Amino acid sequence: MNLKYPNLFSPIKIGNITYKNRIFSAPISLQELSPELTLTQENIAFFELRAKGGAANVTVGVANVLDTGRGHTKELALDNPLIMPSLTHCARTIRRHGSIPSIELCHAGMFAGLPNLENPHPTNIPYGPLYEVAADGTVVRPWDEGMIMELVEAFANGARLVKTAGFEMLMVHAAHGWLLSQFISPTNTRCDQFGGSFENRMRFPVMVLKAIREAVGPGFPIEFRMNAVELFEEGHGLDEAIEIAKYVQEYVDIIHVSAGNQKIGETFVRTHPDMFLPHGVNVEYAAAIKKHVNIPVAVVGAITDPDLCEEIIASGKADIVEMARGLMADPFLPQKAMEGRDQDIRKCMRCHVCFDTIIMTRDTACALNPVIGEEELYFSPPAAPAKLKKVLVAGGGPGGMQAAITAAERGHNVILCEATDKLGGQILCEAHVDFKKNYFEFGQWLIHQLEQLDNVEIRLNTRVDAKLVDEIKPDALICALGSDPLVLDIPGIDDERVIYAAELAKENPNIGQKVVVIGAGLVGCESAIHFLREKKDVTLIECRDDFAVDANAFHKMALNINLRDGADIRLNTTVKAITKAGVVAVDQDGNEVVFPADTIFCAAGMKSKSEDVEALRGSVMEFWPIGDCVKPGKVQTAIQHGYYAALDL
Repeated sequence: MNLKYPNLFSPIKIGNITYKNRIFSAPISLQELSPELTLTQENIAFFELRAKGGAANVTVGVANVLDTGRGHTKELALDNPLIMPSLTHCARTIRRHGSIPSIELCHAGMFAGLPNLENPHPTNIPYGPLYEVAADGTVVRPWDEGMIMELVEAFANGARLVKTAGFEMLMVHAAHGWLLSQFISPTNTRCDQFGGSFENRMRFPVMVLKAIREAVGPGFPIEFRMNAVELFEEGHGLDEAIEIAKYVQEYVDIIHVSAGNQKIGETFVRTHPDMFLPHGVNVEYAAAIKKHVNIPVAVVGAITDPDLCEEIIASGKADIVEMARGLMADPFLPQKAMEGRDQDIRKCMRCHVCFDTIIMTRDTACALNPVIGEEELYFSPPAAPAKLKKVLVAGGGPGGMQAAITAAERGHNVILCEATDKLGGQILCEAHVDFKKNYFEFGQWLIHQLEQLDNVEIRLNTRVDAKLVDEIKPDALICALGSDPLVLDIPGIDDERVIYAAELAKENPNIGQKVVVIGAGLVGCESAIHFLREKKDVTLIECRDDFAVDANAFHKMALNINLRDGADIRLNTTVKAITKAGVVAVDQDGNEVVFPADTIFCAAGMKSKSEDVEALRGSVMEFWPIGDCVKPGKVQTAIQHGYYAALDL
C-alpha cells in the first residue's frame, strides 16, 4: 500500500497498545454535561465522531479526580459513583471504531476556587501550594500534607475507575497552571518537602504518577501533559522542562508537550494558539525535549496540515502529533490524509469560536463545521427527502456554497449562480493575508467539494433576478446574496485613496505606507494587523469606546496582543471628511485631528442586500434567505444557515 504520509500512518506500540497511526485526538472541553457531571449522549457522540474519523486515540477532556478541583462546570466528576455507566458507554463507543479510548485526569488546584469566564461564581475554596492573595483579592490557602496525600489517593482512584470503565490509557494533566503544574513551577516556594528545590517540587507529581501506575498496572499507557515553557517571568523555561521530562520518564509512557500557564490570562491564546501564531508552534520545544528522553514524545498546538504532521514525524521532532480544534473543523482529517485526499480536509482557522460558544451558550460549535455540537445528526441523519427538487442557490459565498453542497449531497439537483466571475465571496479578501491562510483555504475547500458533485451546475457572472427564477422554475430558492460595504456619507469618500476589503483579494493591492483604517471592528482590526506585518504605519480609528466589539473574548485577546505595540488606535474618534491632507476626524476631547494617509481602508461595516432579497421573496414558494443577506455576520452563521436550510429541503 502506497501512502502519501508513510511516517504519519506508521503504527506505534506503547505499553501493551499498538496505535494504528500517529494522530492523537487531544482533550477538549465539551458542551454542558449532565447535572451529575457525567457524560450525556451528545457528549459521547462528539467523541465518537473523532474515533470514526480515524484518530489513533481519542482523549476525553477534563475529568476531575475530586470535586474540590472543579474549575468550571464542564469537568467530569470521577468521584461520583453515578459516572460509571456513561464512562463505560463512551469508552466502548470510541473503541468500536478502532480508536484507543483515553481520558484526562486533572484537578484545577487553586483555580478551582477562583472566578473565571466559565465559572464566575465558584463554590470551592481555592487551595494551592502556597498562601497567596489572587489578583481579585481571593485568598488562596495552602494544601497541608494530609490533603496532599488525599489528592494522591484520588488520582489513583480515578485511574482505577477509568480502567474499569474500559479506557485503555489515560493522560495526567500537569500543564497550563493546573494542580500538578502549580507544584512543578518555580513559583512553588513552599518550605517543606513539597516545594522549593527542583526535587521537592517534583515530589508530589511523582507520588501521583507512582500511585496511578500501581492502580492501572504495567503496560497501561500513561501520557504526561507538561509545559515546555510557562510563558511568564517567574515560570520555568525549556531547560527546566527538559529536566522535568527526564525526571518523570520512568513513571510514564508518553511525554505530551504543550505550553502556557493560566496564571497569566493572555497565555490562553498561546496555550490554545491563535491564528496569528505560526503553525506547529510547540514543535521545536518537543524536538528539544525528545533529544533527552527515551520514551515517545507527543506535540500539540496549531497542527492542522498533514504535510506538517508528516515532516514532524519523519524528522524525528516528535513521535505523535495531537489535534484538538483541528479535529473539530474536520473529524475525518486522519482518514482523508491516509487516503491522500488533502484537498478534502477542512482546516481549523483558529478563530476561537469553539471556546466562545462554550462560554457564551455553554454548547459546542465550530465556525466552519456545522455538524459540531450536533454530532448525533451524523449518526442519525434526517430521513431522505420525500421528493428530489430543483434547487436554485443565489450567491457563491461560503453560505451559498455550503447550501449547494448539502442540498446536492441530499440528492437534489442544484444550480448555483454567482454574480461575479469567482466563487468565494468575502473569503477571497483573505487570499494574501498570511494568518488567514486556513480561512482562504476553506473557501477553496468549498469549491473543491462542489466540483466533485455531478448534480451541481455552477453559473458565474449570473445575477439571480425574478426573470432568471421564472426561466429556471426551481422548486426552492436559497438566497445567499451577502452584503455590501457600508459607504460613509462624508465629504471625500470617493477619494482614490479609499479602498475596501475587496482590494485585498488582488495579487498586488494598492496599499501605501501610511494606512488609516476607518472602523476598528473585526475586519478593521485584522486588516490593521495584516498591514502592520507588511511594515506599514497604521492608524486605527473607531467611533466607539472600544475596538473589536464584534470579536469573541479570546480572539479579541489575540487582536490586542498583535495591535497594541504597533498600531495607533484612536477610540471615541469620529471621521468627518477625507481631504488631500488625510482623514479629518474629531477626537474624544472635541479636537479636530488630521491623520495623513496614503491609503484609507474603510471597514465601517456591512449592509445586507435586503432590497434584492425582497425582490426575490415572492418568486418561489420555498424561499430561504440565509447569511449576510439576512443580517451581516460571521462565516459561522452563513455556514450554519446554508447547511440547515438545505437539510430541510
